[in-house]
Amino acid sequence: MRIATWNINGLRARLDFLRLWLEARKPDVLGLQELKITDAEFPTDFFTDLGYHVVTHGQKAWNGVAVVSRSPAEVLDRGLAGQEAFGARLLRVKVDGLDFTTVYCPNGKDLAHEDFPKKLAWFDSLLNYWAAQDRTAQAVLCGDFNVVPAALDSWLGGDTSDHIFHTAAERERFDALLRLGLFDLFRQRYPDRQEFSWWDYRGGAFHRRHGLRIDLLLGTAATRERVTEVEIDREFRKKQDDLTPSDHAPVFADLN
Repeated sequence: MRIATWNINGLRARLDFLRLWLEARKPDVLGLQELKITDAEFPTDFFTDLGYHVVTHGQKAWNGVAVVSRSPAEVLDRGLAGQEAFGARLLRVKVDGLDFTTVYCPNGKDLAHEDFPKKLAWFDSLLNYWAAQDRTAQAVLCGDFNVVPAALDSWLGGDTSDHIFHTAAERERFDALLRLGLFDLFRQRYPDRQEFSWWDYRGGAFHRRHGLRIDLLLGTAATRERVTEVEIDREFRKKQDDLTPSDHAPVFADLN
């Protein structure tokens, strides 16, 4: 079983690119973030023609998440209670025996912006939500977390505590998620490897390896035991057939 997460950075702009990836990597379950379209606008037929089912939690022009799966998925939750003002950012389903949640966590913009404390409050709500889940289940929480878990996950090096995504407050909340029984599947597989999942479009960041690892697959212990491989699919951060990629790479894991 192949599970994946991808911040697609505008679904309509990326459909042809996404088709290439789906045909090449053949995931069974994919969480998408930053759709930037409503549920009514979602191109369901595009996925149906490729043999996939979809469920969505969209929003006009901003945010939006979806789950694409080979088997039909049962929707368990759309949205994070109490955080509706921050947009469509969470979708949880049950598919093929797996409890699968995709999230698009708030960016926060910068430390002085009013969205930064709201970002922390959103994470607090996510922590409360996940604390109520069954830690023994086959479960995945994946998406664009907009948090760099550790220094190894950033190109910046040194003291980055005053940089958005790197602050102690953000990392404390991410660490609290792990204490709720989740494991960073990439880091479990590769404890010392520096790889990134996001690169700015500007300044040649991708080719200069100026990236961050913020797109994550987290799994419960029962899921971690099934993992045979985890890959940040850097190849699909490059142009394909002259098509422009998202600024995020897909991340996938294979489960036995």
